[in-house]
Amino acid sequence: MPLPRRALLSTPVLLAQGARPVDLALVLAVDVSASVDFDEFGLMIGGYAAAFRDADLVSRATAGERGAIAVAMLFWAGPGARDLALPWARIGGEAEAEAVAAAIEGAPRIVPPGATALGEAMIASAALAARCPFPATRRVIDVSGDGPANAGAGPAAGKAAAVALGITVNALAVVHEEPELEAYYAAEVITGPGAFVQRAENYEDFASAIRRKLLREIGGSLIA
Repeated sequence: MPLPRRALLSTPVLLAQGARPVDLALVLAVDVSASVDFDEFGLMIGGYAAAFRDADLVSRATAGERGAIAVAMLFWAGPGARDLALPWARIGGEAEAEAVAAAIEGAPRIVPPGATALGEAMIASAALAARCPFPATRRVIDVSGDGPANAGAGPAAGKAAAVALGITVNALAVVHEEPELEAYYAAEVITGPGAFVQRAENYEDFASAIRRKLLREIGGSLIA
């Protein structure tokens, strides 16, 4: 099923970068199912935006051989409920990172709340990673959520799609309502070289957790 597309003409700086190569193509797959309330969504999106304004993250993103990364963001919930919240954007400096942060902050939550179709989100994210217009040394899916799959294809199907395309899957588990979610993501979701789960105790902890996670993902072998 093709990804829904809404008007994104308000962010032309993100779309006019050509096909220059990058060190990493990163899909941010963000859970916006019914378990994520209005305030939690705000904390989550604010955390992503703050991360892309972080000087250490921008430095890490531009420290590789190709001097840039590419990022896209997918909102997901129940079966078939997905939205491309941020199209592929190349980050090769502070101005581009700020454009990404601003676009994330302005992305409306138009996906209807519902079940948690985690496997379908992973499959869609793998397809999105495969269509990245920027040639990338590494391709990674960054799944964040606060609950296990309860609808649609299971995460095993998502892992299989990522493995088939040579894509690594990492995860961020918000464990305030699901204490076993970190272990579930470790067993059922992550895959690929160096794959890992980042833990967030609650949504108040999300901003610091996603910053740590993105620094680790972007840095690759640079991170101990």
